Amino acid sequence: MRVRLAILVVVAALISGCTTLWNDLAGRRPRQGISSSLVDYLYPNGEVPPEQDNVIPNLQLPVKVGLAFVPSNGHITDGLSEARKNELLGNVKGAFANRAFIREIIVVPDTYLRSRKGFQTVDQVARLYGLDVMVLVSYDQVANIEDTKASLLYWTIVGAYLIKGSKNDVQTFVDAAIFDVKSHKLLLRAPGIDRIESTSTLVNMPEEARKARERSFDNAMAGMTRNLDDELEVFRERIKKDRSVTVTQRAGSTGGGGAVGGPMLGLVAVLALIIAGRRRAIPIFENRDPSLRSG
Repeated sequence: MRVRLAILVVVAALISGCTTLWNDLAGRRPRQGISSSLVDYLYPNGEVPPEQDNVIPNLQLPVKVGLAFVPSNGHITDGLSEARKNELLGNVKGAFANRAFIREIIVVPDTYLRSRKGFQTVDQVARLYGLDVMVLVSYDQVANIEDTKASLLYWTIVGAYLIKGSKNDVQTFVDAAIFDVKSHKLLLRAPGIDRIESTSTLVNMPEEARKARERSFDNAMAGMTRNLDDELEVFRERIKKDRSVTVTQRAGSTGGGGAVGGPMLGLVAVLALIIAGRRRAIPIFENRDPSLRSG
């Protein structure tokens, strides 16, 4: 009787660890994580960020913007391939491409940033593309796979195919930090957070786990995009009050970035005389996309 009981205990223990065993046989880990650190990248080897309280950036509108992921801390990129990175950044680009204060948005492959760390590399990329502003997106994702009580039925072949006894828990955090290229000053930032919980069968677990990681990145990036739209409005109102950033119109352009001819310059001069003494703010953050307007 005792021998049978001992066998049952051992079998139950083995069955409850089916997902872990399956992962071990397939060369996978029940806990996976990928991340990139903005601070570690811009200030490597423990460098201390310089004091910038007295630095006043000047944004010449319309600006040319670079958009890139911060290179990951390791070599594991499961769930975030280069193709996925371009797709995710392309969605962000599409959400802001029609803004009057933006001349162009360039999606920069993070391979261009991997040669070395620090603002020196960012400056080189900015010179290559002629960028005024750089948006660096860092991320942190942790995925856990564990058994539920239903995994006890995995001991049957049918159970491994039909019973959803594996649980996927994915948590993702992304953060967009926008820097003025010339001064290296942080202008604003916007986060995005997501968590997904799902269940799957033992056989479908690897594919379902991959899909959960992808969905979580999609959701986090979408949240970051919405928050970035809100933060741009806050930023516009803030610089009107504290003058921490100056804004000027780029020579040879209007609000949308079009060329300015001689007659137009004359008209501008006349209008300037008419409204002399009256300060008028440049609509640097006009939102032309109704779907992204706050409220």
